[in-house]
Amino acid sequence: MVDALILTGTGRYADPWHPYPETSPLLAELVRAAGFSPRIETDVDGALRRLDDGVRLLVVNAGDPEGPDAGDPTDAQAPGVEREEPVASLAEGDAALAAGLERGIGILAVHSAAASLRDYPSYERALGGRWVRGRSWHPDFGAAQVRLDPEHPLATGLHDFAVDDERYTDLRLDAEIDRLAWHEHDGVRHPLVWTRELGPSRVAYDALGHDSRSYASAGHRELLARTLRWLREV
Repeated sequence: MVDALILTGTGRYADPWHPYPETSPLLAELVRAAGFSPRIETDVDGALRRLDDGVRLLVVNAGDPEGPDAGDPTDAQAPGVEREEPVASLAEGDAALAAGLERGIGILAVHSAAASLRDYPSYERALGGRWVRGRSWHPDFGAAQVRLDPEHPLATGLHDFAVDDERYTDLRLDAEIDRLAWHEHDGVRHPLVWTRELGPSRVAYDALGHDSRSYASAGHRELLARTLRWLREV
């Protein structure tokens, strides 16, 4: 029985820079190893409308539905994609997500998910941080060092690790977060991975995961494995 949905970047949630057909199956493998039975959903808005009590985990691996921002390819959307979604349908999906958060659900938001699901206030409130056009950015893709916060329980026994990835920088933090990992740029520490507990629900955001090279890092895979096991405890 499916108990985990992976919302993947297709339709208005697709863009030319993030290979969601490549990364969502890799996430599905990690989700399955954590004890869930996942299904990859290509109809993001429809999946949220159909969210029911059997879903214990929601993974968001999708892009910005509002399309491109001049000079900022991170937020771009493939040309010709239909952007319109009936307001009533979006409200129905948001109500289902809010109900899931009320009863207790795990949410893992990955990489570009910081700019996704802009039509869902419940997601916005739960995530705890956002990619902001004109403010948030990332250094060029390449080798990066990820630092773990030793104060976070999920970091116990883990070590800092290297990864080939994008390092999201200057995200807007909207609420209190428990920082799990960070990177440093120009002497400033920027959160890369964080967790939150919201009543009976748990939320984690992982700014890594641009493409398959990110998941080739043993350190990143172990961090995700621990995070998914923590989300499974909901």
